[in-house]
Amino acid sequence: MEYRRLGKTELKVSVVSYGAAPLGNEYRQIDISEGIRSLHLALDLGVNFIDTSPYYGRTKSESVLGQGLAQIDRNRYYLATKVGRYDLDEFDFSADRVAQSIDKSLRRLRVDYLDLIQCHDIEFGNLDQVVNETIPALQKAKQQGKVRFIGIAGLPLKIFCYILDRIEVDTILSYCHYSLNDTALEDLIPYLETKDVGIISASPLSMRLLTNLGSPDWHPSDDETKQVCAQVAAHCRCQGGDLAELGMQFSLANPKIHSTLMGTANPDNVRKNINCLTSTYNANLLAEVQEMLKPIHNRTWISGYPENN
Repeated sequence: MEYRRLGKTELKVSVVSYGAAPLGNEYRQIDISEGIRSLHLALDLGVNFIDTSPYYGRTKSESVLGQGLAQIDRNRYYLATKVGRYDLDEFDFSADRVAQSIDKSLRRLRVDYLDLIQCHDIEFGNLDQVVNETIPALQKAKQQGKVRFIGIAGLPLKIFCYILDRIEVDTILSYCHYSLNDTALEDLIPYLETKDVGIISASPLSMRLLTNLGSPDWHPSDDETKQVCAQVAAHCRCQGGDLAELGMQFSLANPKIHSTLMGTANPDNVRKNINCLTSTYNANLLAEVQEMLKPIHNRTWISGYPENN
């Protein structure tokens, strides 16, 4: 496993990190024991950064994660969760709710402190409230020893500049913006480097778009994007390749991204994803896939308030 410095935090995090959303049944109904085995395997293979949220499974992900980590030495991993988003349409970035949320997460996760607390999907909130109320509340939690570092997370890339131009945070978590079909995050990296911010990329397979399974029913991308990605997956199969493997290899290859979250509750997929760090990709197939994806490259969707996109 390779480790990189997570911005100004000085944490040395694994290049592949564990995204615990699947433990909350976000993609399918899981077997809890299998999900916990996937977590333990990831740790055994060198993963040391774990990310979750009370939103994932509406607290189920945190509860299962707490169960899985109960017998693991706390010094073996860095743990991140989030505040602000609690249900599909339930957002609350107020200082009081943030403080309550942290305490509840600590209990569910069965830990005394969090290495990283992140404001979740801030594009659904008032960004000035995040600057003037939410982040100061997180700073207070840091002073109390409940959290070590503070980050922000969301889809539209402009939200990161808005916040970072006004207040200091330690990390950003971007999703669906560094993958075969969307590399928009790359253009933001020079700015993020001037702030010495830790860069976490999530959904390297675009929330299942870049897999043989295809996108889940709730996926917000447009029909053309889904169709093109399905065609690309079929092309990879015909060439003896696997789009998910190629997608992971591509996403993990950028040294400027400090950690990429893999979300899976399947031990076999944990091993496959981590193997992508050292396996050799098919350069010809990659070129073919990138050509096929050109019509929809960097195509995204509106998330949150229009003015935050």
